[in-house]
Amino acid sequence: MQETNFTHITDGIALVIETEEKRLSDLPLEVITQKRNKQNRTIKQILGHLIDSASNNHQRMVRLQYSKNLLFFPDYRQDNDLWISLQDYQNADWCNLIQLWKFYNLHIIQVIHSVDMTKLDSYWCDFEGTKVTLQEMIEGYLEHLHLHMEEIRELEIEIS
Repeated sequence: MQETNFTHITDGIALVIETEEKRLSDLPLEVITQKRNKQNRTIKQILGHLIDSASNNHQRMVRLQYSKNLLFFPDYRQDNDLWISLQDYQNADWCNLIQLWKFYNLHIIQVIHSVDMTKLDSYWCDFEGTKVTLQEMIEGYLEHLHLHMEEIRELEIEIS
């Protein structure tokens, strides 16, 4: 495994997994299924969104290492709620969702550790036409993960 300048990010992702997996597993059914946040998402749906984020970012991180620009790679941000609905995270098995989230993020760590550092300027364009480089995507991943984990913690406190 090559050492990267993204070690603080991969260590941060690993720490989130380590600290949150058990806590998520211990949440009661009524806590994870009540809709409370400003997007009307339950904790199950927020975790589903984080799975979608891992999935989409995984694709981008890999593709940007062999394609300089992804001008036509779909952006799902404007369709987040549709993705959540179509995959029916609300009715999915909670233990399976936690494990999928965990192992997808462990794989993201592997992808980031293995990234070709000469490809960090490769970019894709989001649905608004904004260029996002591979480096920016990697650097923003942990922040996005923290944002939604904090949202889950806030919902847990509100509901309890």
